[in-house]
Amino acid sequence: MSVQVPAGPDPRPASPPIAETERRLVPGIPVLVLGIVLVLAGIGMFIAGGAAGSGAGRVVLIVIGIVVILVAVAAFIGLTPVVAGEARVIQLFGRYQGTVRTPGMQWVNPLAVRRRVSVRIRNLETTQAKVNDADGNPIEIAAVVVWQVRDTAQALYAVDDYPAFVAIQTETAVRHIASSYPYSSGREGELSLRENAEEITGKLSAEIGDRVRAAGVAIIESRLTRLSFAPEIAQAMLRQQQASAVVGARRTIVEGAVGMVRLALQRLDEEGVVDLDEERKAAMVSNLLVVLCSEQATQQVVNTGSLYQ
Repeated sequence: MSVQVPAGPDPRPASPPIAETERRLVPGIPVLVLGIVLVLAGIGMFIAGGAAGSGAGRVVLIVIGIVVILVAVAAFIGLTPVVAGEARVIQLFGRYQGTVRTPGMQWVNPLAVRRRVSVRIRNLETTQAKVNDADGNPIEIAAVVVWQVRDTAQALYAVDDYPAFVAIQTETAVRHIASSYPYSSGREGELSLRENAEEITGKLSAEIGDRVRAAGVAIIESRLTRLSFAPEIAQAMLRQQQASAVVGARRTIVEGAVGMVRLALQRLDEEGVVDLDEERKAAMVSNLLVVLCSEQATQQVVNTGSLYQ
């Protein structure tokens, strides 16, 4: 009878993440000069060997000349120009040896692989995505992200293709942020995509930075470039926004009119201009509210009788 042992965690330790280390190399200009000197010396030995006629001395000069020229060729192969804004990742026999960031001509082991990595600041604009916001309304959103490679070793060895990795993770973060907040919110203290652009872009930058940190990439800034309702509900949401704006405007007008009426009655009472009973106050309040809240210009009517006519 066989007993199956449940599979447990892998006892093998996880390999530590690769981090960038600076590689100090030999300056390339002296090696270039040395290579030129060796080439000239090798040519001179060939010429001297040819002039020596036959014999062991001729063979020795030619062999030494070949060796000198091979050394010069190795010196030339190892020359590596490093441009400002770029770095060279050195890899020897499959192992990471370090990163060269110092601009200029450098000399590297001719057998090493030198991989170019751009450390310039880059822009990434996401495609327009259709997402449902926190209220379930379909919206269209897009963003632009400014990013830069900070760790060249992680960029090359931690992920397969770091530009594609950044693009996919950025689009994922944009969709997640869009679905976590409403497009517009009238509730106090609630963030929305339209009214709180600065806070939303800050959260977007933080989320993208967390997602791409494994690739040695740092997010400098992110901004929303497009934010709108989807075409199928754009007209309906526009009417809703217009209605909300009209309601808000009317509320402000009514509050102002009530305050002006209260102030008018108070001033009339304090200065004793006219003695108004409750019925006359109600008539004055009604007339003032009509005048102040009307959207059209009111016409004046001169009352030649009493207040009750």
